[in-house]
This record gives sequence, structure tokens and C-alpha cells, in this order.
Amino acid sequence: MWGGGGAVCALTRALGRRRAASVLPGAAGDAHADLSFQTGPRGTLQNYNWRIQLKSSSTLPVSLIDIKSSMPNSKRLFSTSHSSVDLKEMKKFQLLAHKWWDEEGEYSALHSMNDIRVPFIRDTLLNMSSNYHLGNPLSGVEILDVGCGGGLLSEPLGRLGASVTGIDPLEDNIRTADQHKSFDPVLAKRIQYKSSSLEEIVEGSMETFDVIVASEVVEHVADLEMFIKCCSQVLKPEGSLFITTINKTQLSYILGIVVAEKILGIVPAGTHEWEKFVPPEELERLLEANGFSVKTVNGMLYNPLSGSWSWIESTSVNYAMHAVKSGAEGQSSPTGALTEMGSEQPSATAGTTM
Repeated sequence: MWGGGGAVCALTRALGRRRAASVLPGAAGDAHADLSFQTGPRGTLQNYNWRIQLKSSSTLPVSLIDIKSSMPNSKRLFSTSHSSVDLKEMKKFQLLAHKWWDEEGEYSALHSMNDIRVPFIRDTLLNMSSNYHLGNPLSGVEILDVGCGGGLLSEPLGRLGASVTGIDPLEDNIRTADQHKSFDPVLAKRIQYKSSSLEEIVEGSMETFDVIVASEVVEHVADLEMFIKCCSQVLKPEGSLFITTINKTQLSYILGIVVAEKILGIVPAGTHEWEKFVPPEELERLLEANGFSVKTVNGMLYNPLSGSWSWIESTSVNYAMHAVKSGAEGQSSPTGALTEMGSEQPSATAGTTM
């Protein structure tokens, strides 16, 4: 969930003090990363300009170098089952099903991620179409939110006018999502939630959705190939797929697991397994093999000091991807469903109503 190499140096002293007894994987990250943190919406801080070099292991904290010999296997193991749902992952999230809407709790980083992922989805779709509904720019768009959890992403998309179907295999998550949307009569009409896995809805939802979002999901599925195939099956031709996830690099292990889980406790320990992180090259290969064309890959940076996210060039830790399913002859783009109600397109940097 972290982004950018610069954050390591800010926490080197903490790593040295705590001597985190963790295992460092051997996948190579970016050779160099130079990032500057900026003041975010959740706090004020002085700008820093930290530099880290990962090319030589001698620059890593001693406590991490000492355990480098115990590297986990970097190969992602695909399930041979007929489900993309990982039961072990479900047990992790069941314990936190009532915490989704605590903005200062375990999911605080996902709440703040909405500040960049919602505009990314909105503006990408608007740029693909000349039609829109002023005030409800995604009106007429059918969105499937896969692994919706408590509805943190479904709700802002619904407020933009989209008709959202949120699915999650964990019933406790769906109960939390249903309860929260009930507080807003508009959302209650625009959003429906189902306790279901992706593959369970395929038969009844072939080429149904204009857009699929799978944010912070693919690193938790049991069978990534099956997951991508199912996405293709329920998405309309020329439909858009948006994914945010974590790269599999040395840096993503240090920041995403050692620091975020074991030292700072930004997310609960055990939330992520480095072996299931997905390199963008692997994800792009799977998408292209299932009829998608990748249009955008953007790096994402999480600043733990301000609790905010920003876009960066490096994809060494977190990244977002937009892909479009190949179209059938004679079919129009799904964003053509957007109803025109105004002469000016919203700014690509405009905020969203949360």
C-alpha cells in the first residue's frame, strides 16, 4: 500500500532501533528512487528530500541485510481450484468487517486513496467520451466493484451518478456496506451489494458492465488468471478495467510489509503476502492474453507522515492500471452512455464528493 522509494530513508532510524525480524525477498526493485514528500491534507510537515540506493545491498539497514539469506520464493503460485477466492484471506478480513468506515482505523490508507483513485477513474472515463451529465458525470455507466469490502469505493462512484454493483465473498463486509449506504437515500438507489465471488456472477452477467474496478484486490486472490478471465467475461466490449495493486519488488517488501505492518502498524500484521504481489509486467501479460489493451500504468506514493497519496512515475511499490477490453464490430464505447448535460467538461483535477 506504500509508494515510492524515498520513504525508506525517513524510517531507517526506526528500522535500526526496532530490528524488525522479517524476511527480505530477493526481487530487485528500482535501482534508484529519488522522491520528495509534500504536505498532505491530513497533516503539515516540512518538505524532505530523501534518497535511497537499492542497487547495492550495503545501503540497506543492517538488520535487513543479516536476514537476506532467508528470502521467500518470488514465484507467484496459482491455485488449481475453480475459485479465485482465497479462504485464508477471507478469514483475515472477517475480523475487520466492522472497521471499514473508521477513517482513522485500519483502513485509513484506503479512505485517503479515494482522493486519487476516484478522480483517476472519473477523468479517464470522461476523456473517453464527449458526453456527460453535469453534476452526475458517470450517469448511465454500469460499474462492477469487485472485492468492494465495506463500500469505500462504491459510494463515491455512486455519488458521481454511476449505477454500482459491489460484490464481496464475505457476507460481513456486505452487511457493513449495505448498512452504510442506507444512510443516503440516493446511494441506496444507485448501489446494490451482493455477497458473491466474481466467478459466481459470470453466468448471469456476461458482458453486462461498462466498467470494472478491482482496487487493492488482485494481491489477495487465489487464482489471478481466472480472476482476469472472469473480468473479461462480464465486461462489455470496449469496457474499462481499473486495477490498483502492489508491485513485487524488494522495496515493496520493506515498505508494504516490514514498515507498514510490522513497525508502524498502518495495516494489521499479516494483511499482505509478498509472494502474491503482482508485477505490472505480469498483470499486463495476463490482461493482453484475455483480450485487453493496457492504456495507462501510473505509480502511486503513500506518505505515512501526512496520510496522503499522490501520483509518481515509479511503479516500484504501488501502481494503478487502466485497460480496455477489445471491442466487437459495430459496438460503441460504453462511455457513450453518459448523458450530455452541459457544454464544459469537468476539470481533470477537480475534487470528488465523498
